[in-house]
Amino acid sequence: MLHIDIHSFSYKKGGIPKDETGNGGGFTFDCRGILNPGRVEEYKIQTGNDIGVQEYLETKTEMPKFLELIKSLVSINIDNYLERGFENLQINFGCTGGQHRSVYSAIRIAHFIEEKYGNQVEISLHHDEQHHLNISNE
Repeated sequence: MLHIDIHSFSYKKGGIPKDETGNGGGFTFDCRGILNPGRVEEYKIQTGNDIGVQEYLETKTEMPKFLELIKSLVSINIDNYLERGFENLQINFGCTGGQHRSVYSAIRIAHFIEEKYGNQVEISLHHDEQHHLNISNE
């Protein structure tokens, strides 16, 4: 079974999450090139899990294109890792505060992987700055 750890994190606060499996690999995607909804007053206290922030990212930024490219990249590795019997993959999404863009990206990619691969994988979703949003399907 392939276990996929997905993290959202803050470059300013905690930095890139350490790979606890010992693999020392995986993906880290920098979301700071996407327009930040945290600079819009009504979204400042919200997260990437909130509808308003999600709609902003989907309609006013390049986030949909960004995530489509990421889906293609991670699918290549997941397909290969499943075929070769690998057990761990880590996928990280970072932004300035670990609140909006990275949270949204991590959630969307977790849903994509779950829909595409189903019970072939176990997904753990970690929001390093937004602990109240953490879930796992283990």
